[in-house]
Amino acid sequence: MDNRLPHEKGFHVSWDQLHRDARALAWRLDGQGPEDGGWKAVVAITRGGMAPAMIVARELDIRTVDTISVKSYHSGGGKADERREAEVLKSPDAEMMGDGTGILIVDDLVDTGKTLELVRSLYPKAHVATVYAKPQGRPMVHTFITEVSQDTWIFFPWDMALQYVEPYRGKD
Repeated sequence: MDNRLPHEKGFHVSWDQLHRDARALAWRLDGQGPEDGGWKAVVAITRGGMAPAMIVARELDIRTVDTISVKSYHSGGGKADERREAEVLKSPDAEMMGDGTGILIVDDLVDTGKTLELVRSLYPKAHVATVYAKPQGRPMVHTFITEVSQDTWIFFPWDMALQYVEPYRGKD
C-alpha cells in the first residue's frame, strides 16, 4: 500500500523549465501541420494549457489563438482530486475549428486522458500536443515532450510560491 502524499513523488516545474519544454514542443511541431507544414490556429485548453500555448504560438508565429475550457475535476467539498464527467464550459470559434483540420490543441499535461478524449471527439482531425504526459492518457496525445509515471504529481509554477525553508540542521 502506498501512503505517499502527492508531493513525495513530485515533479516540480519552474517557469524556466516550462518555457524550455514548451519551446521544445514548438520545435517538434514546426512544419508538422497539414497546410504546407503550417497550423491555422492554436487552441489552449484552459487553464493549464494557456502558458504553453502562448509560447508555442509565439515560436511558430501563429497569430490566431483561442481557448476551450473543459472542467473534469471536482471542486468544492470532498476530495479535490476526484474526477467527474468532463464538460465543456467554453468552446472556441466554431467556424475556425470545423473538424479540427489544421488546428493545434495545446495543454500542459495529459493525466488520465478524459479531458482530451472529450476534446478529440469534438475536433477529431485536430493535432493534440501536451508538454507532459502520463501513461494512462498518452494515447490521447499526438505530440508531447516529457513522460512521467502515472503516480507522479506535477507541480506547475502557477501552483507554487517561493517561501522560506528551515535549514536542514535546525535553526541555530
